[in-house]
Amino acid sequence: MNSNIDISNAELTILKVLWESSPRLSADIVIDVQKTHDWHEKTIKTLLSRLVKKGAVDFEKSGRAYCYSPRVNQQDYQKRVSSTLVDRLFSGRLSGLVSGFAQQRDLSRDDVESLKRIIAEWEEQQEQNND
Repeated sequence: MNSNIDISNAELTILKVLWESSPRLSADIVIDVQKTHDWHEKTIKTLLSRLVKKGAVDFEKSGRAYCYSPRVNQQDYQKRVSSTLVDRLFSGRLSGLVSGFAQQRDLSRDDVESLKRIIAEWEEQQEQNND
């Protein structure tokens, strides 16, 4: 599925619930969203409807119940949004983003180790491509 769909922050909240577990009944989605957001059932169902119209979510009707599943892959969506953010705010330079986080927030030891692993894997892949 195309991950180039514009998704609002509120819609993303719904998608995150579906990415955790799907297919999901609308009633279950409402319960999960209301654990972290003070939103009315109608608001959540409106967001689900918007996501269906955008092609980000599919549904099946079973009797009187609706069961929803994401059509947008979480990893694909995250890659696109991350790339767009880096392009828009840091002229395509990932180092600017990482530097900003390092200066504004305390990076945990786990964050630093994860970044080191990512860089080491990238370097290894570059060496393999050059062989």
